[in-house]
Amino acid sequence: MIVLHHVPQARSFRALWLLEEIGADYRLVEYSFFDRSLRSAEFLKISPAGRVPALEVDGQTLFESGAIGNYLAETRAPHLDRPKGHAERGAFLEWLHFAETIGAHLSNLTQHHIALRDDHMRSPTVMRLEAARLKNCLRSVASVAGDGFVLPSGFSLVDIHLGYGVMIGARFVDYAGLPQVAAYLARLRARPGFQRALARDGVPQIYRADFYPPPAREIADQEGTDGRG
Repeated sequence: MIVLHHVPQARSFRALWLLEEIGADYRLVEYSFFDRSLRSAEFLKISPAGRVPALEVDGQTLFESGAIGNYLAETRAPHLDRPKGHAERGAFLEWLHFAETIGAHLSNLTQHHIALRDDHMRSPTVMRLEAARLKNCLRSVASVAGDGFVLPSGFSLVDIHLGYGVMIGARFVDYAGLPQVAAYLARLRARPGFQRALARDGVPQIYRADFYPPPAREIADQEGTDGRG
């Protein structure tokens, strides 16, 4: 049986969603970022960096979410893959890896808003810049998806990997002014596979607030430190 090692709300949700989309028979093992279970000797044998996801499948263990997605699509979900020779192969690879760009912005925002608990550890400038960069990335995804999904042929692994970023991105970017992004997320949320994955995701551990706004600009940032407007 497939075994997925998972932390609620973490990037392992991508693997969880994919498993639900394809109707796989699997066992879910849940961890916490806060009890050092990811640093146990037992878990480090599964995932050397002590991170999730980790997937036990076909007699091997994979511990990178991108590799997990590719492997499961190639071996169990050809309808979600765009293999070598497919007309959409280039776009498939482009957007699949673009999900990691979004993930980098989300990681920085999560670190600053949540992991760095004391204000003196945080950089308001970085928080504002990362939120703006994330917003631009999300807007580009939604513009390509249009009224459907990212690839013209329909829903694919790309939408799962990007979709996680769009879901978590709503914690840091206000979608009220981004109707295309909000509509794309609504289409993803409407999928039965997504709903089943969300039901199995577990009690939220990382994002306790619905929204983490960027810090307000200081007066000095707006007017200049020399006193001129």
